Amino acid sequence: MPGRPTDHRNLDLTQLSLDVPFHRAGGKVIWEPRIEAWYSDRVQRGYFPMPEKYKGLSVPDLYRELGCTNRVYDFYRSAQKIEDPRVEFVKKEISPTEYEVTIHTPVGDQYARYRVSPNNWWHEPIKWPITTEEEMKVATWREQNRQYRWNQANYEQICQEWQGLGAVNYCICRTNVAKLYVEDMGVENAIFALMDWPSTCEAYFEALEESQNRLVDVLNASPIMIVNYGDNLHSSTTSPELFEKYVLPVYQRRTERLHRAGKFVNAHWDGNCKGLLEFARDTGLDGIEAITPQPQGDVTLEETKAALGDMFLLDGIPAIYFDATYSEKTLIDCTKRCIELFAPNLILGISDEMSAMGDIERIRLVGQIVDDYNASL
Repeated sequence: MPGRPTDHRNLDLTQLSLDVPFHRAGGKVIWEPRIEAWYSDRVQRGYFPMPEKYKGLSVPDLYRELGCTNRVYDFYRSAQKIEDPRVEFVKKEISPTEYEVTIHTPVGDQYARYRVSPNNWWHEPIKWPITTEEEMKVATWREQNRQYRWNQANYEQICQEWQGLGAVNYCICRTNVAKLYVEDMGVENAIFALMDWPSTCEAYFEALEESQNRLVDVLNASPIMIVNYGDNLHSSTTSPELFEKYVLPVYQRRTERLHRAGKFVNAHWDGNCKGLLEFARDTGLDGIEAITPQPQGDVTLEETKAALGDMFLLDGIPAIYFDATYSEKTLIDCTKRCIELFAPNLILGISDEMSAMGDIERIRLVGQIVDDYNASL
């Protein structure tokens, strides 16, 4: 039944994506699939052909055509990191696919080396920025002296690009252990560091929290209303002991700070989450993003609901259900179960992103189910 006032195509999806988390949507659910990876594998990388009817579309145009909204994380450009002026970055190209960076500071240097590919935005560390205790002390000094600045022009540009199509989200820096794993050291090196240099790691974590609180102060004074902790946490690498000791207290303190300014706060947990779900309600968060259900992750939707209670679930549909390996009926049943369990505390999406092998038309299929549900209200 096309053309209903409640259908996504007839709504300001930027407004809906703000109304749903703040309980102003009358119980409606919003459909926020992440499909940028599917798009870039066709347009930037050329791995697969773009379906004829979508050729030439920008990412916002594709969302508009599919009748859904994006969880826009481009807003990270609105609050910019400012290094201490005494920090100097020296970049040297080693080959067309490798480069090194030396970071000079008054207290010592950091050195890193990366491999790049024209087909991937990720710069693969060959030598991580922190591999010695001295480099961690340099990183600590940098955090102690780092500031943040709001960029209104960038904010307004992104709002214009996604006008009517997506929420104003800000993906904040990774929290202590997650930052060590993903940005600074790699998992194995970080585990050894936590065992071998506990006091140095804890001094770094303290400086990191103080630095991120300065960012939070900038965000609290900004128009950003939804803040995400982009930690990519999962229990295969972050044990309950590490989470409870290091991550949980920071979540609680930071979330309280953001709540005082009226922000909606969530964190990104993906992969295997069973070992962390017991802490969900202790975090103070409003919701958790990207918890990956079985058969892709290690928890059921029912276990997730039991852990979250009245917290929001962001996402909920396993990414593999958009591949031809699974029937459309499986996808339909999962979508309806997500709505049944979590609505209205649901920002429906894909846990985590649809793969390059995914069928883009299944995005429309889920959208129709959501529209039908919203119409039924």
